[in-house]
Parts: sequence; structure tokens; C-alpha cells
Amino acid sequence: MQDNVLKEAESKMRKTVSVLEHDLSGIRTGRASPALLENIRIDYYGTPTPLNQVAGVSAPEARLLVIQPWDRTTLPVIEKAILKSELGLTPSNDGNVIRLVVPILSEERRRDLVKVVRKRVEAGKVAIRNVRRDIIDQLKGLEKDKKISADIHQQAQERLQKLTDAFIAEVGKVGQAKEDELLEV
Repeated sequence: MQDNVLKEAESKMRKTVSVLEHDLSGIRTGRASPALLENIRIDYYGTPTPLNQVAGVSAPEARLLVIQPWDRTTLPVIEKAILKSELGLTPSNDGNVIRLVVPILSEERRRDLVKVVRKRVEAGKVAIRNVRRDIIDQLKGLEKDKKISADIHQQAQERLQKLTDAFIAEVGKVGQAKEDELLEV
């Protein structure tokens, strides 16, 4: 019984780490990558739609992204969405495609992006702690319903804490790797 609950906790914590990794991939590091635009949504005929569903995004050069919409009428909407995003990029529209030149990051911008990374890492740690809290509540409920004994509850809680510590350390490593990548000149 408690093993299933702990497996559920591990699954949720692993999912939190993968979401954080995906989220951090959208923070630019001075290199052009289509992943930078994954979180951008545009208003496509009244529906918020991911950019990659209305346009092709490619990186033909190390510092250039090219967005080619399938419907040219969306060019101004895509431009506005990019300007509103926290990427700090200025789109260049030639009527057919939008070009985004990814400038070399200044030291100040690098520091700002590190702060953003730290915020997101802390949010990931909070999410893992919330999973732990929910699982502890489930274990208490199992003990209250006499489905597990107090000793088993205590053992499960200790295993849960070790699991939580391991995943918080993993989140820290992911965040540190992204910070190192950002500060690399």
C-alpha cells in the first residue's frame, strides 16, 4: 500500500524535474535555438495557440532564428507575441518571414537571466515539497483508516524524505548547469 504511494510521489517528483528542464531550455544563452520560442503563444483567430503550430521555426545560423508562418496574416500577431515575451528579442519582418537575431548577452542580461533561472528552480523545489506534503497527508489517512501501522507510516515518511532530498538536489543540479551555461562567455 505505502509502496504505491511512494511510487506515485517519485513519479510526480520526476515529472517536476522534467518540466523544469523543459522550462529552462526556453531561457536563451546567446545561441539561437527553436526551443527559445516554445513557450510563446499567439492569438490565432481568438484561440491562444503555440507558435510552433502556426509557423515553422528554424535556426539557419548560430545567432539567427527564422519564423515562417503558414498563414502570412499572422505575421503581425507573431511579432507582437515575441515583443511581449521576456526574451528581449526584436523581430524583423520582411512580409514573408520573421527573423530574430540573437545578440550576444551582456553581463547585466546574463545576471538577470540567472535570477530568472533561480526563481524557476525555487518554484521547482516548492513543487517537490508540495508533492511531499500531499503524500504525507495520504499516509496519515492510510494510518487513520488502519490500513497501515504507525511503524510503517514512519518508515514510509523517512523514505519519502530521502526521495524528496534526492529530487531537490537534482533540481539544484539542473539549475546550476543552466546558470553555468548562462555565465559562460
